Amino acid sequence: MQVNYQGIQDRTSWQNIGVSLPAYDWAKVCENTRENPVWVHFGAGNIFRGFIAGLQDRLLNQGLAKSGIIAVETFDYEIIDKIYTPHDSMTLMVSLRPDGKTEKNIIASIAHGVKAENMNELREIFTKPSLQMISYTITEKGYAIRDLKGEYLGVVAQDIASGLENPQHAMSITAALLHARFEANAAPIAVVSMDNCSHNGEKLRTSVLEIVNAWKSNGFVSQEFVNWISDESKVSFPWTMIDKITPRPADSVYKELVSLGVENMEVVITSKHTYIAPFVNAEIPQYLVIEDRFPNARPALEKAGVYMTDRDTVNKTERMKVTTCLNPLHTGLAVFGCMLGYEKIADEMNDPDLRKLVERIGYDEGLPVVTNPGILDPRAFIDEVINQRLPNPFMPDTPQRIATDTSQKIAIRFGETLKSYDTNAGKLVTIPLVLAAWLRYLLGVDDNGNEMKLSPDPMLEQLQDELKSVKFGKPESARETLEPILTNANIFGVNLETIGLAEKVQEMFSEMLAGSGAVRATLKKYV
Repeated sequence: MQVNYQGIQDRTSWQNIGVSLPAYDWAKVCENTRENPVWVHFGAGNIFRGFIAGLQDRLLNQGLAKSGIIAVETFDYEIIDKIYTPHDSMTLMVSLRPDGKTEKNIIASIAHGVKAENMNELREIFTKPSLQMISYTITEKGYAIRDLKGEYLGVVAQDIASGLENPQHAMSITAALLHARFEANAAPIAVVSMDNCSHNGEKLRTSVLEIVNAWKSNGFVSQEFVNWISDESKVSFPWTMIDKITPRPADSVYKELVSLGVENMEVVITSKHTYIAPFVNAEIPQYLVIEDRFPNARPALEKAGVYMTDRDTVNKTERMKVTTCLNPLHTGLAVFGCMLGYEKIADEMNDPDLRKLVERIGYDEGLPVVTNPGILDPRAFIDEVINQRLPNPFMPDTPQRIATDTSQKIAIRFGETLKSYDTNAGKLVTIPLVLAAWLRYLLGVDDNGNEMKLSPDPMLEQLQDELKSVKFGKPESARETLEPILTNANIFGVNLETIGLAEKVQEMFSEMLAGSGAVRATLKKYV
């Protein structure tokens, strides 16, 4: 049994091992998609394959859609070569229940995968009036076009200087493709971020428009195009909130699939350190809330379990999840877990100190500044996170994965809450403790004083350079070193000194430097 179009023709064999199959003809869906594309998605990774593509899969199974999704990869082209192409863009979805059992189904709603370098093919797709939406799961850093100093990233500066022909950055590619659509027919379209970040639609729109306006200044595009893309009745940028923990492919799941007779399920680690496989393993709970502003119609997403609502409700729901009820807890577990030698998030939840940490971050310091969005109850949500989702022993999620790109997440996951407290932030305890722990983590030394491998982060080299004078075992070496970091609002979303938290973070950081066991001792002291 193989996960591809030919392989799923033997329906009986798949059904005998408990795998649900598509009720539609993938080949016909691909043909419909080529002729009348409706949905293009940027970011061909696991959260897209296991969650977002699953939404369209449901609609296709219900007969509520005729075409699939075109997946575009902007960062790691090996995903297309090694996962999409050999498996006809299909995914074996493995949902992990807390009792250890799994639910399995093949998602075949992706018509095909495209590398972003194939701009001619993408321009042809984008000029089709049938195209209703483009969406994104490219992580928070995918929308950043400037560095911590406020200067354009090198690739963005190059795109701005060279124009629309061969853009490299995801935001430049988006702007160029929307220009192709404008030139062809100016048909309306929705541009939808589905990433875990506050006001994601606003961030996406701001970055795209900044590039467009720079191109206008350089004579590459017309004022008419600027007017069109700036008009949200023509090009909308809905806000969204997404939630589904989707860890790297687990060896235990791979072994289960092999034992069932499924072939070619090997995990691939690309040269860009992407962990991906023909299968996706993830928890069962999932939430997607979308602002319902689609000027060229849209798929019937509400029939697939998506909450379609207004911007205010999305904003409240997103703040609840991203800045209070899940993501900050994840980051706290990530940085402490790495330093304390943990390799599974679920195991951390059996640690009394770490469990107290996330309970205090969520219940004590987060919930008081959360507005109930109405469609989801914040306390019920965090109850599910702390009591069911994070402790799920069959979820192979790691603190090392969550620690990836933390510099891009801190302002989003903690900054909004800090802004809510403003000058009263000095009374907070566990949030500044996590900020101090992240800085301690950046030293690359665990709580036993051993060298520790750090997760990828675009700001890692720069931050480590600023911390180079700090020494393990010498708390005094931290004096005055942190000021440039703690006052950088680009990192934390606010100037920590201005809101009265810098000194507390500095003190906690210094305590964690005292020697072996200092991280644990500091954690225990404050929780």
